[in-house]
Amino acid sequence: MKQDTGWNPYVAGGLSGLVSILSVWIAGKYLGASTTFVRTAGMIEKQFDADKVAKMEYFLRDVPKIDWQSMVVIGIMIGTFIAAATSGSFRLQALPDMWQERFGPSIRTRAVFAFLGGILAMFGARMADGCPSGHGLSGSLQLSVSGYIALVCFFLGGVISARILYGGGKGK
Repeated sequence: MKQDTGWNPYVAGGLSGLVSILSVWIAGKYLGASTTFVRTAGMIEKQFDADKVAKMEYFLRDVPKIDWQSMVVIGIMIGTFIAAATSGSFRLQALPDMWQERFGPSIRTRAVFAFLGGILAMFGARMADGCPSGHGLSGSLQLSVSGYIALVCFFLGGVISARILYGGGKGK
């Protein structure tokens, strides 16, 4: 198995910035993804009760459909696979090593926590009218003070959560 070298973070960051700029320049749209998940939920719900979805105020504003953000999410999945495959870090794994070391080998426990984390993240994203990474990346691209605040809070929240969950790397 090839050693996990990963991508150079400066190259990856530069490419992300280039994608952000090209998104605005070519499509006139700022990067974001959280609305895609809501629209997808609406498309699924329409299969069961289309009349109800058609009357929901939320879906009058964010119509359940496949749009440019859906293509961004698909592109992220494809790009992630390409990045993992080209760096030699791709592998199928039910549980990340860090999770198993800290919380044990239960796939069910991991699935419950992932599901609850997803609910919490989407609730926050909908309350903020977008995800933190979208606010941070697109907001900082516009030199928005709120974008920089979102970006700082996003990273601080991640660092604090990692320290709480994984103990700050003790014993390594």
